[in-house]
Amino acid sequence: MDPILVSQEGAIARITLNRPSRRNALDPAAWQLLRATVGKLAEDSTVRVVVLSGADGSFCAGSDLGGPKDEHPLERMRRLNNAALAVHEFPKPLIARVDGPAVGAGANLALACDFVVASPAARFGEIFAKRGLSVDFGGSWLLPRLVGLQQAKRLLMLADVIEAEEARELGLVTWLKPAAELDEFVTDLAGRLAALPPVAVSQSKALLHQGADQTLRQALDNEARAQAVNLATEDVPIAYRAFLDKVAEPSYTGRWAVR
Repeated sequence: MDPILVSQEGAIARITLNRPSRRNALDPAAWQLLRATVGKLAEDSTVRVVVLSGADGSFCAGSDLGGPKDEHPLERMRRLNNAALAVHEFPKPLIARVDGPAVGAGANLALACDFVVASPAARFGEIFAKRGLSVDFGGSWLLPRLVGLQQAKRLLMLADVIEAEEARELGLVTWLKPAAELDEFVTDLAGRLAALPPVAVSQSKALLHQGADQTLRQALDNEARAQAVNLATEDVPIAYRAFLDKVAEPSYTGRWAVR
C-alpha cells in the first residue's frame, strides 16, 4: 500500500496520507516520500493549489514510533525536519482538510498549511509530553505565532487533545464546517485559489512568512521587489482589463511578459 497518494484535477492536486492501519502516522520512509511529493508539486507549473488530507477518518497521528530501531534518532529527525521544511516552504497555497485526529507531528503538519478546514470530528493534540518527547515538526516556531506564547505553552506542556471548536477559537482552524459540507467547501476554496494570479499569490505567501522575522523597512523592500516581478507578468494587464470590462473571473496565466 502506497503511504502517500497523489491525484490531480485541473490545477488542483491532492495528497492523501494513506496509512489507515496506523491512523496515517508516517514512518521515516513515508516522511521522505512526503517531502519528495511536495517538492515535485512545487516545481509542477500545472499545479496551483494542493489539498492535504488523511485516509479513513484520520488526518495524521504524527510519526510512527514503531519499526526498525537500528537507525540513529538524529537520522530519523533529519528526515522529519526535511519534510517539515518542504511543507513550510511550499510556494503555493496548501490546504489541510482535517476530518479526524491530527496529533503530534500530524497536528503541526496541518498547522503548517496555509489554511486548515476542519469538521467537528477533528481533534488537535500536541501530545509529545505524554510520550516523553518535546515538540517537533516546527511546532516550537509555529505555535507561538498562531496562538501566542502562553497558549502555546498550555498546548505543549499539558499535551491535551482539543476539540475542533476550541481549535477554531484559538486560531488553529481557519474554517469549521459540518462533515457533509467539508469536501464541497474545500473544493470550492481550492478552485478560488487556483483562479487567482499564481505569481502574485505565491509572492504574497512568501512575504508573509518572511515578514514575521523582519523589520518594517525590510518588509517594504521585499514588497517593492515582489511588485516589480508581478508587473512583469501577463497577469497585471489581464487584471486591469478585467476591472475595466467588469469581467468577474479573468483567466490568469502567471507567464512572464517582458521580452
